[in-house]
Amino acid sequence: MTESLASKASAEFKLSITRALADQLLERLSSLEPAALTSANLATLEARPGVYELFLKRADSGAERVYVGKASKDLPARLDKHRRKLSGRANITLIDVRFQCLYVDEDLEAAAPEKMLINRYRAEGAVPWNTNGFGNNDPGRNRDHSLVKAKHFDAVYPVNLDLTLDSASVEPGEHTVERYLKAVKTALPFNLRYEEKTARAKDRARYSVEVPKRPMTARESISLAIDALPEGWQATALPGYVILYHETEYYKSARFLWRKENGHTRELLGPNLRDEDGEVEESESSEE
Repeated sequence: MTESLASKASAEFKLSITRALADQLLERLSSLEPAALTSANLATLEARPGVYELFLKRADSGAERVYVGKASKDLPARLDKHRRKLSGRANITLIDVRFQCLYVDEDLEAAAPEKMLINRYRAEGAVPWNTNGFGNNDPGRNRDHSLVKAKHFDAVYPVNLDLTLDSASVEPGEHTVERYLKAVKTALPFNLRYEEKTARAKDRARYSVEVPKRPMTARESISLAIDALPEGWQATALPGYVILYHETEYYKSARFLWRKENGHTRELLGPNLRDEDGEVEESESSEE
């Protein structure tokens, strides 16, 4: 009897600092009101480190929390990177994307506050963009042939080839193909990767392109580059980016490709295949 009473008089206690921090972060975030992800709104933010959340408006369920990230140095710069990326995607509009953020002291950043939030939200089935590749950078040449997962961000929201380029970045007139590609790369809100540091790449300086005075779409700008080059060059629109190399290559995930044949540039449909069964690798919460 005495032993039973003693067992009731003692217990183990473990202090969970991370749980307390997560609770405080959630409480502070819940007091905020998400704002549209626009340049004007981002301009009002301070260039300080912090954590942020992105929301996507759904027709059937209101606003869904889709992503949690961090900025190690500059919240508005980090969020503007997302704004620019989303502005170049199909099946989504910036009107439906909102954000909210918290400035975070350097001491707290060491505790990885964004990971606390991600873990808490994932337990509730939220923040899908944290696990579908949204925060990933260009995977590099070795991954161009990889079959894109059906649930990957790039598969759901592929690059928008019909968007109009910023005319201030791509000036009308005659340019070398090399200079033109650099201008188009700057103007596009998604990555354009092209062959460099090869003899063929250096040879591009011998060819010129005439940029029209009218606005061009992304697909027109890509076609114009291939048209200015000799046969043997190919541009390929993969789900999340565009590549341009001296090749005649088959890419399983390619949506479109451009080749010059018999003196004429043709836009061709790609296989546009997806990996329906594979899981998407978890993306990082920050690209910094």
